[in-house]
Amino acid sequence: MEKKVYSVDGKELRTINLDDAVFGLPVNEDVIYYAVNNELANNRVGTACTKGRAEVNGSNAKPYRQKGTGRARRGDKKSPILVGGGTIFGPKPRDYSYVMPKKAKRLAMKSLLSMKAQDDRLTVVEDFTIESGKTKDLAKILSNFAERERTVLILHDDDPMLKRAGKNIPRLSFLSYNRLRAHDLFYGRKVLILESAVKKLSDFYNSEDAE
Repeated sequence: MEKKVYSVDGKELRTINLDDAVFGLPVNEDVIYYAVNNELANNRVGTACTKGRAEVNGSNAKPYRQKGTGRARRGDKKSPILVGGGTIFGPKPRDYSYVMPKKAKRLAMKSLLSMKAQDDRLTVVEDFTIESGKTKDLAKILSNFAERERTVLILHDDDPMLKRAGKNIPRLSFLSYNRLRAHDLFYGRKVLILESAVKKLSDFYNSEDAE
């Protein structure tokens, strides 16, 4: 698959061949669904907690005798059917995270990249950085490719100054070529890839060690 490479000004520079094994696969919607749900589950805090009948503070004594009052029989005031009583089957702290198979996760990322490329939502941009670290400099570049859309920028390496410049830009996510996130890629309306990250993506997701 051929894609055009654009300058930071939005002008066409040249073409680049994208690896069909990464950017030209049939889209597997099922594995994408599992990958997104896996990330959401792993991000859950799981700290919700309620007190059961045995944990609520209160007396164990019956409020009145069992018979002879004309009222319904009643246990202690910690009963779940009384106000202030325990909670029936309430949530307890738990770990929602689980591990997704590496091959399935790798296939999900390649399917997402292929989907964006086929929908013409993937743009290859020449390598650049923001030496000043200023938001306005990065915003000017992004305005040539995306207009107030949720945007994902895939980097070939960690770039502190570039990330600093994008910290105050809403709806912008930075991803490293070897640490992609299914949720960001799926919901990103525009995916920008630095030119040097294209080859690294192909090498990484075609290797056996990709996570």
